[in-house]
Amino acid sequence: MTVVSVNTGGPREVHFNSDTVRTSIWKLPREGRVRAAGFNLDGDEQSDLTVHGGPYKSVYVYPSEHYAFWRSELPNVELPWGVFGENLTTEGLLETSVSIGDRFGIGSAEFQVTQPRQPCFKLGIRFGREDMLKRFVVSGRSGFYLSIVREGDLGRGDTIQLTHREPGSMSVADIFALKMTGDGTPDTLRRAASLESLTPSWREHFLSRVR
Repeated sequence: MTVVSVNTGGPREVHFNSDTVRTSIWKLPREGRVRAAGFNLDGDEQSDLTVHGGPYKSVYVYPSEHYAFWRSELPNVELPWGVFGENLTTEGLLETSVSIGDRFGIGSAEFQVTQPRQPCFKLGIRFGREDMLKRFVVSGRSGFYLSIVREGDLGRGDTIQLTHREPGSMSVADIFALKMTGDGTPDTLRRAASLESLTPSWREHFLSRVR
């Protein structure tokens, strides 16, 4: 398991549907070592902290393996690393094999998996396609967020080490499907709501569906 690219970016204003939207979804690959501290990678900044960033969404991971799928889906679209707004483009970490609460050491830092990505309209802005949001959800290729457990530095080419496998958890893929499809038995929803490492708003969502 490896870091293919470390990507960061700051806010910019773009025109969308006759409005001006502030977004930080444009990320560029970084060379050298990058510090992970607080709720961010050094040089990265979120535009709307009500829905992005914070302790449960400090670092966004997207598997490099998904890029082949998107190149076939979007043959005329340029897809550099970081185009999905991810901070870490990785190899060897897939939503089906990574579980909520798993911990990974990268460089001198350590991270914990907190939730899948639930995309917003800004993904459509980045790709210049209004259907991108639906395509992303249907694909099931969500990527996932990390919280920073131990501050440190990391860089392209670093090995990703599993430091803790969360017992009795659920995979990122299963949690994403449970949230986005609206399906799920009461027992499955209760199980998801009981995951202590899952972002609180997601736990409350699943609990509300049981009620």
